[in-house]
Amino acid sequence: MSGVRVVSLVPSLTEAVALSAPGLLVGATDWCTHPAGLDVVRVGGTKNPKTDRIVSLAPDLVLANEEENREPDLAALRAAGVEVLVTEVRTLPQAFRELAGVLTACGAPPRPRWLDEAEAAWDALPAPPERRTAVVPIWRRPWMVLGRDTFAGDLLSRLGVDHPYAAHPERYPRIPLDALRATGPDLVVLPDEPYRFTADDGPEAFPGLPCALVSGRHLTWYGPSLAEAPAVLGRALRAARR
Repeated sequence: MSGVRVVSLVPSLTEAVALSAPGLLVGATDWCTHPAGLDVVRVGGTKNPKTDRIVSLAPDLVLANEEENREPDLAALRAAGVEVLVTEVRTLPQAFRELAGVLTACGAPPRPRWLDEAEAAWDALPAPPERRTAVVPIWRRPWMVLGRDTFAGDLLSRLGVDHPYAAHPERYPRIPLDALRATGPDLVVLPDEPYRFTADDGPEAFPGLPCALVSGRHLTWYGPSLAEAPAVLGRALRAARR
């Protein structure tokens, strides 16, 4: 499928395609920050893409995700005659399957090295020496945390970190701060996206608890960052001790 024109509405898929098959991407969202220097038409945000701009690019395929993108936007693209591939990623094995499928659909060359390296990195991960519990906020004002069936939750579990809302009916429940503290976690995991938690914005809400400030790209993106994610996340989690 040489000459396929691809628009990506998912930052991690943008990075995956750009590194695996340079030249296929003609459009990406404003949030697609990797690889650095990516020179394509920007089509708005993941939640508010400019569908008319996307259609004007005459893509053969638009890459989307059931969690990151809104169905009305995808329906508008389909109504305009654009093919849309929607990924669903809630576990690490599912991520690897979806990545392989996306690259095949884009007509990318044979399986890229980074994908093999990512699978090998996670396969080589030793069993955690201990298990800890962590509250994992992804937003504040209001506070929202990881709930059931999340990709980030699966990665953390493989690194020995469980969270108290894994069986919650919602995937990203809103929980009052007092209730989060009352779960008695061993630590708090604070990613820098979608909300940008920092050393000065987040830890102060959990006095007395160690906080792991982690890379959101390594915790929530499924793409080339998965190759280094076990090491990057592992270091951040080990640094957070009582």
